[in-house]
Amino acid sequence: MKKMKILHIAPFNYAGVPMIFVNAERKLGHYSRLIVLGANIQERPGDIYLNLPFLDSVFVRLAKRFFTPLHRRLISYDTQPIGEIPKIWKPSTPEKMLIKLREKVWQRRIDKLLEHMDFYNFDIYQLDGGLGFYRDSGIIRELKKKGRKIVVCYTGSDLRTRGVIKEIDKISDVNITVEFDHLSYHPDIKYVPFPFDFSSLPQRKISGSESVVIGHAPTNRKAKGSDFIISVLKELQAENPQVIINLIEGMPYKKALEKKSECDIFIDQIGNLGYGINSIESMGMGIATCSCLAQGFKEAFPDNPFVEINKENLKQKLQMLINNKNLRESIGNKSMEWVREFHDSVQVVKKIHRIINISETQ
Repeated sequence: MKKMKILHIAPFNYAGVPMIFVNAERKLGHYSRLIVLGANIQERPGDIYLNLPFLDSVFVRLAKRFFTPLHRRLISYDTQPIGEIPKIWKPSTPEKMLIKLREKVWQRRIDKLLEHMDFYNFDIYQLDGGLGFYRDSGIIRELKKKGRKIVVCYTGSDLRTRGVIKEIDKISDVNITVEFDHLSYHPDIKYVPFPFDFSSLPQRKISGSESVVIGHAPTNRKAKGSDFIISVLKELQAENPQVIINLIEGMPYKKALEKKSECDIFIDQIGNLGYGINSIESMGMGIATCSCLAQGFKEAFPDNPFVEINKENLKQKLQMLINNKNLRESIGNKSMEWVREFHDSVQVVKKIHRIINISETQ
């Protein structure tokens, strides 16, 4: 089988997902590269960082508050009213002007990169996040004219809040998402599990004491329902001195993983958007993991080992796990097996390549 040249373009290397795709494709023998527009804010290993200005800064966040409608800035732990399907990005006039100004500043750096890396001679271009370099999508449309395959992969709240870039949505060959609820937001999109490289995980630390460590790791408290989760944890701690709250927040990624490995129980989030990378990490370490699930996920994957939670049952489910060590260990062991099979990055990439008609020999 011919090995492919694959280029990923992403605004940021969020959660390391774009680079995980690249590494998995390299394991399968393909030539794969990644261009990240923004800085490496999460200290994640990557490939080519352009470090373009005005993508995420105090100035940009302030401008968004004034010029971007609230519904495109609001990140919630509940699904939002869907409206048009798919939602199309429609910037205000001030947004358009600021974006054009920003892209003029970027142009020289982008042009230099494209010239030096033989940009137009890849077989597949995967847009992780649904964006190209410029919002007019001119470069991506040029690739399409040259007969290149365009794959769009939505990896977070992009499809819920921003929506699709109309010009890219028209020409994409395949639309993929790692968010199960996105199936309701686009009429032509395929779901694949979130890709993960489990070799990066530390081994779980088992203390042997009678204490029960319950972890929660909010990157955005509002998006995860953290205030409610923390209030329930404090109630449980007041009732049971053996409960230790492990709040993992505002620390580098490696340190956060080490803190997570100390947990007996982990809580990802409540709402109805489903679980995220936090769950994948904790389950990969064999920790009993509590999270909401997106509508339809349980029916599609009935063997999943999640302890499904909501606002009404969170305290009850946690009490059940606190009081039953054998149950925690049983769920943790099943979780480790399930998540390492379901979310293995190489298997996820193989699934994507089957969708876009690339067969693998490995």
